[in-house]
Amino acid sequence: MAPSMSLFSVNAILILNSDDGSRVFAKYYTAPHHTAGATHTNAPTAQTPYPDVKSQKAFEKGLVEKTAKQTADIILYDNRIVLYKSESDVMMYVVGGVDENEIMLYNVILALRDSLHLLFKQSVDKRTIIENYDLVSLAIDEIIDDGIILETDPTIIVQRVSKAPTQDVTQLKGIDLSEQGMNNLAQFGKAKLGDWLRQGL
Repeated sequence: MAPSMSLFSVNAILILNSDDGSRVFAKYYTAPHHTAGATHTNAPTAQTPYPDVKSQKAFEKGLVEKTAKQTADIILYDNRIVLYKSESDVMMYVVGGVDENEIMLYNVILALRDSLHLLFKQSVDKRTIIENYDLVSLAIDEIIDDGIILETDPTIIVQRVSKAPTQDVTQLKGIDLSEQGMNNLAQFGKAKLGDWLRQGL
């Protein structure tokens, strides 16, 4: 295996308003390690190409201007591969390094688009995304974790996002949350604490 091989492949995932380029959702990822050729002087710029909000907004604004009249799904912008899809009044972007696999990044953008379609019953627009921001964030976290692609099957992503874990629900059914139940719990705790203190002395 080559020393520069890494699972880290996504630099950013963005959902922007297609009218004015304003940010609806943005998540930038930082590489967890230095590349083999990086020195200490240029390592921070190699790791975080857009370290502050000002540089991120400038990148996003230029990206919307560049892709506004494009019909393709992929461009090279700011020495990065950018895959994008337009949905209603938003643009979805997946940004990767110039040496990344375009097909994997394309699978990520398709997984994002299709997951949102399944979650929101085909109405993917700015208002729906903002109203269901928690589901969008969870779906993106299921697809990508710290820049590493985890899942690209939209049905699996939607199942994980929209369904609560069942084992936690069954454990909560036996707990008495009434006032009497809480008093019993407090008495039990006091008795146990008293036993522990007596055993320790």
